Amino acid sequence: MMALILFVSFIVLIFIGVPVAFSLGLSSLLYLFIEDIPLTIISQKLYVGIDSFVLLSIPGFILAGNLMNSGGITKRIIKFANALLGFIRGGLSLANIAASMIFAGISGTGLADTASLGAILIPAMEEEGYEPEFATAVTASSSTVGPVIPPSLPMIVAGTLTGVSVGKLFLAGALPGLLLGLGLMFVSYIISVKRHHPKGKRNSFKYVWKSFTGAFWAITVTLLILFGILSGVFTPTEASIAAVIYSIFIGKFIYKELKFKDLPRVITDSVQMTASIMILVGFANLFAWILASEQIPQLIADLILSISSNKIIIILLINLLWLFVGTFMETIAALVILFPVLLPVATSVGLDPIQFGVMSVLNLSIGLTTPPVGVCLFVASSIGKVSIAKASKAVLPFLAVSIIVLLLVSFIPEISLYLPSLLD
Repeated sequence: MMALILFVSFIVLIFIGVPVAFSLGLSSLLYLFIEDIPLTIISQKLYVGIDSFVLLSIPGFILAGNLMNSGGITKRIIKFANALLGFIRGGLSLANIAASMIFAGISGTGLADTASLGAILIPAMEEEGYEPEFATAVTASSSTVGPVIPPSLPMIVAGTLTGVSVGKLFLAGALPGLLLGLGLMFVSYIISVKRHHPKGKRNSFKYVWKSFTGAFWAITVTLLILFGILSGVFTPTEASIAAVIYSIFIGKFIYKELKFKDLPRVITDSVQMTASIMILVGFANLFAWILASEQIPQLIADLILSISSNKIIIILLINLLWLFVGTFMETIAALVILFPVLLPVATSVGLDPIQFGVMSVLNLSIGLTTPPVGVCLFVASSIGKVSIAKASKAVLPFLAVSIIVLLLVSFIPEISLYLPSLLD
């Protein structure tokens, strides 16, 4: 009964527009009042939820992404992607996806990709003759690559929850992220050919090379982070600080677009984003503690295992649960609450924890473009001035290919485990 009150209050708060973090907090508070549990448990569980050295990397990666964005990185990435792919039918839409794949190696979040790239590319695509809803759908869908390609904030959280190597999780997301990006490009190209979307002129090798050299320093950020962590030179937290120092140096002395007067604004934005994530993690930990007290994790595990003992069926059920949760719950909150619950179920049917981590993040990334929450879809729709109904319809082909990639990752372990296996 109490678990039902907890869930109903949480869902009601979500659907009336209360932010996810406060929905988790308020529904938990209601539970504590009814059960007459001392409210001191709130501060205890909030602190325990964020008391992790690895989680310190989150503000570092957020700040590095914002610094690179303010330092002129976004337009250079777009220029390089367009120089490389612009001559193909629907080339600007392909460049949009390619830019998201590159930018994912800097920001680590889907929302940052949507906001940064969408502000430039959605108006540019509309100006070239693309339908506003298509431009919106492409931008929102491509941003789902952000949490999968390293560095990834959700991967950091998943690693923290399970003790799995964050470096291996980063590496495990590389091939699935690449596969997802290529799949989205395929759909975009097919639609563009069908609708006779514009294509640009073929650029000379000299121009492509020049645009590559302009984006080179941005691309090397990802290599710095990955090789630093995997070689043992950096922990994830130290890598995030190295990325901040690197971003300041590149933005100030290489691109020369980062001004010291911009730093207070960049730092303030990063602090706000970090605070929103940390309070979300804290309240999600409180919510997860209540679920554990009510033995909900065991009930969910027993329910899934009672339906079937077949590995394929169980994997499909886990995916369906993740996809459902991803439609209304923020990625990090969902991971904190459900990842420890579902991991034992997944490992019981032979899934590797690293593969399950990638599968979970990919599931929840797809939720970024799925109503009713679909934060990336909402942000892209507001930029493109397109109704959610039209954007939702336009995004369906991209969702379809995303789910195909998800199934491949779920049932072909080598896609996510090959690169991490090279470290063993």
